[in-house]
Amino acid sequence: MEEAWRRLTEWPRHGAVVPLTRVTVITPAPTREGTRFVARSGLGPLAFNDPMEVTIWHPPLDGEPGLCRLEKRGRIVLGWAEIEVGPGPGGRTRVVWREELRIRFLPRLLDGVLEGTARTVFGRAVNRLLRQA
Repeated sequence: MEEAWRRLTEWPRHGAVVPLTRVTVITPAPTREGTRFVARSGLGPLAFNDPMEVTIWHPPLDGEPGLCRLEKRGRIVLGWAEIEVGPGPGGRTRVVWREELRIRFLPRLLDGVLEGTARTVFGRAVNRLLRQA
């Protein structure tokens, strides 16, 4: 569990697995409640910042699951994400990524498309982060 937690919460690593994204941590280490970082996504004039803040930070401890909540603090991307890492079946680790995204100025009619796209992109990113040492 601890290794999965480490891989998922080393924020700059996310930039290596999410296409066209770079992550910069603004606050000093170690990660804790109040840690802030920015994911910059896109190309050239179409790039935008997605600032986030850690609002819940409970690493896994003594076999108990860990939970991290990120609040999106930007002008374009709104919402939150949660990463839960805990014991799974057969001694494995179970990871749950929950996210609620909203893009400012995007009609609510497109929320389903956004949700499906985000699930695919972040699902692949989580899998890559967990596979890489």
